[in-house]
Order: sequence, then C-alpha cells, then structure tokens
Amino acid sequence: MDITNLPIRKINTLFSKKELKPSELYSQIFDNAANSEASLHAHLTIFEDENIKKAKESDSRFDSGTAESLLDGIPIAIKDNINIKGYKTTCSSKMLSNYTSPYDATVIKKLKESQTLFTGKTNLDEFAMGSSTENSAFGLTRNPWNTDFVPGGSSGGSAASVGARSSVAALGSDTGGSIRQPASFCGLVGFKPTYGTVSRYGLIAFASSLDQIGPITKTVDDSRIIFSAISGDDPRDATSIVNNQVDIPSGKSAKIGVIKELMEDGISDEAKNEVNKVTEILKSNGYEVKEISIPIIELAISIYYLIAPAECSANLARFDGVRYGLRVDGNTSYEMMENTRAEGFGKEVKRRILLGTYALSAGYYDEYYGKALQARKEMIDEFTKAFDEVDYLISPTTPTQAFKAGEKTSNPLEMYMSDLCTIPANLAGLPAISIPTGITNENLPLGVQVMSRALSDHSLLNFSEIIEKEIQFNQQPKGWV
Repeated sequence: MDITNLPIRKINTLFSKKELKPSELYSQIFDNAANSEASLHAHLTIFEDENIKKAKESDSRFDSGTAESLLDGIPIAIKDNINIKGYKTTCSSKMLSNYTSPYDATVIKKLKESQTLFTGKTNLDEFAMGSSTENSAFGLTRNPWNTDFVPGGSSGGSAASVGARSSVAALGSDTGGSIRQPASFCGLVGFKPTYGTVSRYGLIAFASSLDQIGPITKTVDDSRIIFSAISGDDPRDATSIVNNQVDIPSGKSAKIGVIKELMEDGISDEAKNEVNKVTEILKSNGYEVKEISIPIIELAISIYYLIAPAECSANLARFDGVRYGLRVDGNTSYEMMENTRAEGFGKEVKRRILLGTYALSAGYYDEYYGKALQARKEMIDEFTKAFDEVDYLISPTTPTQAFKAGEKTSNPLEMYMSDLCTIPANLAGLPAISIPTGITNENLPLGVQVMSRALSDHSLLNFSEIIEKEIQFNQQPKGWV
C-alpha cells in the first residue's frame, strides 16, 4: 500500500487505529521529496528536522487518543507567498530573498491549531504572476507527469509537490486561476473558495480584490477538509466575510449549465471532449444539462489585465529598498530605489507593474481602469442571471493540456490566454474547482472546472465529489514513489 497516495480521512483512520504513525508517513513523504526534488524543483525549502520532532509529537497524541483533528500529523506544503513565522517568505523573488516572516498568516495559524505538519515552502511564479512557474527567480518547476512540460502556475510548486507525493496536500493562492490551472496540469483537485471566505492576512498581495488562498489536493474530500480548517471570518482582513454558506442542490434536481463561450475558439478539442464526457455522464444519471451564454466572458482577459496589474502596481510599490527586502545602493535615494526595483523584480513583474501604472495614470484611469471596473460589475451581473437558470456552471479548466517549458515564454499574450477559463471566477468572486477527468494523447492530465454562486462552496464540493466518483480518475505520475 502506497501510504502517500491515500486521502486524508483514510490516513487519519490508520493513525487512529495505530496501524500507521504520523512519523512513518512523514518519513515516506520526505523520501519522495528527496527522490523527486532534483528533477522537479517543487520546493524552495524543506522543513525536515522540524517535522521529525513534530511528527513524533503527533505519534504521541494518537497513541494517547488526544489527536487534535483530521489534519493532525498530515504533511502539507505551503506556497512561498504565505507567511510562516520564523521562515523565509520569498515569493520566488530576489526582492524578498532574505526576508524572514515575523508572523503567521491566518491560514497557517489555523493549520497549526489543527497540528498540521508543514513539509516546506513551494516554488511559484514571482509574486504569483505567471501561468507556468517559469518566472521564479530561483529556477523553474517541472511537471511530475513529464518533466519536459510545465506544472502550470503560479502555484506550480504546490501542484508538483502533491503530484509527486512529496506532500499529502498543499496550499496555493489563486488570483486568475493559479490553483485550478496547475491542478489541471498535474492531475489534481484545485479549489478556489468564494472570495473572502478564507483570510488573506499573511498572504503577500498580488491583486487584493482577486487573491484567494485555497487547497491543491488528490481528492475533493481532502479539499473539503482543508477548506473547513482554514475558512472563517478574520478581523485582520478587511475583505474577510462571515462564511454563511448557501445550500443549493447537488443531487439529480441540480441544473447544470455548460458555458458556451468557453467551448468555442481557443479551446482544444481534447479539453472540450472532457467537458462533453462529464456532461454525458451527468445526463445519463438524470441531471438536466443545458448551454448557458455569458457573453462578457469574452472580455475577461482584457478586464483582468487592467485590474490585476493596477492592483499589482499599488501593492508592490512598498518594495522600494527603504523598509525591508532587497536594497541596492545608489548616489541618491531615488537612484537607490530605482536600482533596487530594477534588480529585485523579474521581467514579468516589471511588465505588470508598468501596465498597471499606465492604467492608473492621470488621463487614463477613467478610460482603462474605470471601464474595467464597470465591465467587472457587468460580469458579476451576468453570472447572477446565469445562476437564476442553473445551479452549477461547467467548462474546461484550461484551454489545453500542459505546454512544454519555454514554449510560451517569448509570447506573453499566448501565456496569458492559459487562464482564459479560470479568470472569470476570480473577477466575480465565485467558488470554482478543477477536477481531474482524463488523460490526453500525450499522456498528460486534463481537468474540468465547475463553478457555483457565491458562498455555495460546500454544495460545490458535494456536487464535485459526485463527478469525481463517476469519473474515477485514479492515475498518477510514474517514477516518484
């Protein structure tokens, strides 16, 4: 039995029955990381010594029947834009290469209360800006299914870690698809909760109105367990909301909509086929499925790449060499700041700062950023109308399977289109999940995305689990375990 491939509830049962010790699980997890890290580069830091001690403490709690939670002793990887007190949080940037966090993010505090083990910090696109994890200042991460291909981004390290069974699950952040897209590329479940249900306190901000922390897991139930542990109102996050869940049908009375605009040009036949496969299964099980048009989705990329860079420009203004992070000297304070930002930020981050600064500049704010905000409101309204007709919306998670490393680095627009299907959920603040459903002709996984109305996260997870059980996707990359 491959214990690292087991879901969280099964692992917890084995712990409780004393048929497996947390220290034994962690030992195997660490061995998997050691075997795969040179090829994948999923992690920036691995917390080996600390976890040996904490795993033994978990052993003792299960021996005495005093385990804290389902996550007690479960090794979870953490994306390196989420603060853990006493450890580096680099955001995969030279700018923060020597920054050690003085505090815990709220999600980390909650997981510590659950006695979760943190396997380490995972690689990402610098400041979470990218779709391939090729923009890291510390080297690219590769796909565990085939190392010629990218794992997706920006949470590519987290997805690669779970894919290679170097962690049982991982936390990522999702601004335009950065949990769901790498989950799809790596054959995993990626869940972006409703905006505000999980505190962003301690997450290094990219675009504050879009960023959301969520899990990357092997199963839908694993995502449910982690979401339940990390969600909840937080007074330290002004955008946090009370998690008053809306109950919508997940059984055969549920109505399903297939998003018309995400089944047209720009979507590969293989990606469309996965959606068709899922909808045919649902129809055969008595679900009503129909096509739903949300025309403004065609503008999603344009809206996103005005709003997100604008917020990025504002959020990253703090990295100036004065307060913390990298400092490169100059003859004047202005020159010092200029040198610091020139050397500290990578190419893609600079590109988005420039786009955002332009959109916010005098004479262009109303023309670009203001109109983008108006269009975002229209998108929210169109989704609201869609959910008056159906309970869930289905689409491809990604337009294509994973692409080869280096394939899109010279064409930013083509790279940005990788998030075509995922961005709308961020703009509308909706919960969305990617479920692995099939394997392409190149033996790479593909996923299907499901969205639902705001604050229906638990219903979405319940419905997604029905799809998961019908599909029975149980394949995993070879050669790491």
